[in-house]
Amino acid sequence: MTTLHIRNMVCDRCIAAVREVIGQFKAIEAISLGEVLIPGELSRSERSSIDKKLRAIGFELIDDRKTQLAEAIRTAIIERVHGNQEPDAENLSAYLRKRIGHDYPYLSARFSESEGITIEKYYIAQRIEKVKELLMYNELSLAQIAHRLGYSSAAYLSNQFKSVTGMTPGTFKNLGKKPRLPLDKV
Repeated sequence: MTTLHIRNMVCDRCIAAVREVIGQFKAIEAISLGEVLIPGELSRSERSSIDKKLRAIGFELIDDRKTQLAEAIRTAIIERVHGNQEPDAENLSAYLRKRIGHDYPYLSARFSESEGITIEKYYIAQRIEKVKELLMYNELSLAQIAHRLGYSSAAYLSNQFKSVTGMTPGTFKNLGKKPRLPLDKV
């Protein structure tokens, strides 16, 4: 079995797109955000062809361990923020330690080296993107959004939102065009 590590997989549509590309070359045993398990080995030529096709649609194969670890952290954070309907009682460092199997200081140092941003700032950016999404749906109050994303209060969420975006959640909600970023660009 060979595990392929893939950058920029952030949603189910990404999984479908990657499945289609890799399926042209090899059978797929399992696929999840950031990883594809295939039976056997890939030749250098197959690996190069897959990477070329993946890059054409916004993904890429990751070969070095530092980048693989950073991508695993990114994927874990995206799943935690965008996949949960209820807040996690566990703090981020414990979640990542359990999910990835390394101590948080090690993960933090490797992530910062690879991505040029701290885990905490990346986590905040993801949370703010989720807040934007939930505000656009207009189904939850700011207090409910704060609770869902594990903020201690709506006021704390509002302050963090303003410091990241430069506007209040209310101002954002009232904008005609919503300036959301794709998850792989956060």
